[in-house]
Amino acid sequence: MKHVWMILSAVFALIAAILFARHDYDNAFICAALGVVAWFLRYRAQMKERVKANEPAESLDSNEEE
Repeated sequence: MKHVWMILSAVFALIAAILFARHDYDNAFICAALGVVAWFLRYRAQMKERVKANEPAESLDSNEEE
């Protein structure tokens, strides 16, 4: 899913750049904001994968202490 968000953020950034060059600042801002949201969603998906990968190791360590 993170690849979808990465592609979507790049597309929105490209559209925002084109709209900015055409002096359509309001729509450029909207597209740039949507691109940032897509980037944060990609980052969130990436962090979820990392946490999920590290979760079993942490649960084993906590069981050994008890």
